[in-house]
Amino acid sequence: MNNDLSRTRSNLLRLYAAGIGAVGAEQVVTRALVTHPSLETRRALDGAASIRMLAVGKAAPGMAAAAARIVGTRLRDGLVIAPHGVPTAPLPPGVRSLWASHPLPDAASEAAGRTALEFVAQTPSHELLLFLLSGGASALMAVPAAGISLTDKVAVSAALMRTEAPIAELNAVRKHLSELKGGGLLRRLPTGARMLSLILSDVIDNDLAVIGSGPAVADPTTFADAVTILKRRKVWGRAPEAVRARLERGMAGELPETLKEGDPRLASVTNVIVGDVAAALQAIAAVAEQLGYAVTIGPRLRGEAEKLGGELGRRLLAVDHPPACLIAGGEPVVTVSGNGKGGRAQHCALAIAVELAGAQRQVMALVAGSDGIDGPTDAAGAIVTPASVARAREAGIDPHAALRRCDSYNVFAALGDLLVIGPTGTNVGDLFIGLVNR
Repeated sequence: MNNDLSRTRSNLLRLYAAGIGAVGAEQVVTRALVTHPSLETRRALDGAASIRMLAVGKAAPGMAAAAARIVGTRLRDGLVIAPHGVPTAPLPPGVRSLWASHPLPDAASEAAGRTALEFVAQTPSHELLLFLLSGGASALMAVPAAGISLTDKVAVSAALMRTEAPIAELNAVRKHLSELKGGGLLRRLPTGARMLSLILSDVIDNDLAVIGSGPAVADPTTFADAVTILKRRKVWGRAPEAVRARLERGMAGELPETLKEGDPRLASVTNVIVGDVAAALQAIAAVAEQLGYAVTIGPRLRGEAEKLGGELGRRLLAVDHPPACLIAGGEPVVTVSGNGKGGRAQHCALAIAVELAGAQRQVMALVAGSDGIDGPTDAAGAIVTPASVARAREAGIDPHAALRRCDSYNVFAALGDLLVIGPTGTNVGDLFIGLVNR
């Protein structure tokens, strides 16, 4: 690799690290509770003589460690639920840690969910429950509704994921098959107790009803919505009989809906977004400008990853005043075809590479998950240049065929261009960074 490419690659990795650092679990909690607390947050904390803490999600260990350090001796009890493999953090004695599965729940997820419901229900009326929520919580604490087994719920979730249904649709269905989601957790909070939720968002537009399937907020979706989604995605006919029966009973008004706006229990909770993809992009932009790049924040990463990758590649080629840095964040989707290996970030990166192929420009781009994990792989994402396609062909790989069979991982593994860093302990969605040099 020549010096220019090496320097550009180094800059890409530095910018990615800046984005991750800005939304690190401990950083966002410290900012929310100490350096830049909102008036609502200060009131909730100042009025709490004793505090219980529940942390759930990919960022749970780090968020819990920071919160425990800040609230100090007021912390009476704590429960942390995180995915297997997420970095641990030092927690005070008495704070329990549970590990469960993501993206699909397992028996440990159900056990963790039931423990979480019990933990919330045991909150004394005079205490504050500090709820630290981050991406991944939907799978990590999964309590099926009465009459539904975890196997039933996993089957429906897996089928929807294979259709690459957006997270909002997936959560609308899961909420109506759950005791915990769609405000179910808040329903367990005893009268008189209060909840302060600090939320690290992995959802575009920070929709509280979508993050973690909204365990402590009102749910705008209905049983009818869940049925419509399953039918539109052609999953209804393959769904377990118990699932169809429950949703049909719900549509008929025989079962209570999820928590809705106007419910008096909502007055007991304060929800605060403490970090999101916008914060990561702002940090990336600041460092890019220090490095001498003119920065453009592009449209959100949404829709089909292959189409999005083509659009991002064309944007990079259209830059007419380098050095320039294009950045964006969000969560594309992949409609799986073939039996290849990869994730949405790698698939998007390969589509960018195809669009850039052969261009006589100094361009390099990175697409990676902020959590350090892209799909069912050990990579966060991948790095591409206009030479990526030619290098792949030299290695005997057809990049277009790899796109068709969703095999981006093996392309970038052969090129040495996977970004493998392990779990970052945070999660705000996926990041795109493109650099165009003179």
